[in-house]
Amino acid sequence: MRTVNDSNFANKKALIRVDFNVPLDKQTFAATDDTRLRAALKTINKIIADGGSVILMSHLGRPKGGPEDKYSLKHIVEHLSGLLNKPVKFINDCIGDDVKDAAENLKPGEILLLENLRFHPEEEKGDEKFAEQLSKLGDVYVNDAFGTAHRSHASTAVIAKYFSTENKMFGYLMAAEIEAGNKILNNHQKPFTAIIGGAKVSDKILILEKLIDKADNIVVGGGMAYTFIKATGGKIGNSLCEEDRLELAKQLLEKAKNKNVNFLLPYDSVIADKFDNDAMKANCMSHEIEDGWMGLDIGNKAINDFIEVIKNSKIILWNGPMGVFEMENFKNGTVEVAKAIAEATQNGAYSLVGGGDSVAAVNKFDLADKVSYVSTGGGAMLEFFEGKILPGIAAIEE
Repeated sequence: MRTVNDSNFANKKALIRVDFNVPLDKQTFAATDDTRLRAALKTINKIIADGGSVILMSHLGRPKGGPEDKYSLKHIVEHLSGLLNKPVKFINDCIGDDVKDAAENLKPGEILLLENLRFHPEEEKGDEKFAEQLSKLGDVYVNDAFGTAHRSHASTAVIAKYFSTENKMFGYLMAAEIEAGNKILNNHQKPFTAIIGGAKVSDKILILEKLIDKADNIVVGGGMAYTFIKATGGKIGNSLCEEDRLELAKQLLEKAKNKNVNFLLPYDSVIADKFDNDAMKANCMSHEIEDGWMGLDIGNKAINDFIEVIKNSKIILWNGPMGVFEMENFKNGTVEVAKAIAEATQNGAYSLVGGGDSVAAVNKFDLADKVSYVSTGGGAMLEFFEGKILPGIAAIEE
């Protein structure tokens, strides 16, 4: 794996694909979570320390066919400058003569941030001419955007073909993500426990199928658990359920049973009479939820069951919350699972947390530094564990 560690960037212009797709405050446009900005600092600083200059390119949000002020990367310039402790230059496009001039005039130690790549539809289309224009801005290409590694976009997959093997490489973040993912997939330590949560079974079908072949324990929480519970004949009231996935849920449970995988569903649930933090709530067995009630968190017995499995694990993968953790009254299951993962890690387990909500949870509960690795990629991480070839990785490794 060729990384920035293998190069000296003295007097070179490094074109870095970063993932600065960060949440912005709707009024002030200030970054409300700078995790992805911080994740890029090590690579940027290495290049600057070598005596190189840096051209940063990223997307932000989902603009519809052209520039939109709310998705402009100009909003993060001040914050990024503060994190780097040096000024970051900004230019309001990512291709064209002005951009080319700005890149050519960069001096060693200087940093230039380009405007949102997705203001050009050619980015998402993987347009070769657009990728070639971008490639002319730098001497070397560094992909440090794991969050977009599963996209065949111009700046993540196509652009690499315009650089020779020695002039295209992974940044520190990308290398760390690949290494952490491989530690989970290729580690033969047992028991391996995968904790999968979130709303929908349909979002997690492929990863569940893959994990049944690898994991000793699969712990399922969140809204998706109720599709499995209904598939086994349980009453789930008004809980979230994908009716068209009931047969699939049965098949997954059968497959797990045939492979001797311990597939844990929540024994009990915290239920509410409406989707509201101030709703009436109660605790009941997950397969006996009356009509008019819905499961919004895992219950105390489920928490204890899950913790018991987690604390005896050597490898832990967590993707997806156990309930509606954004609501104060339904966060307990997610908090307790996060604490159990942190404790298991302290006792020698290797733990990887990935997916937007799981990452938000460990950050919210100040546990990010208590797990082995926190992934910056949601969809990319899922596809990595599904065994798919990620275009952004393949483009560098070719």
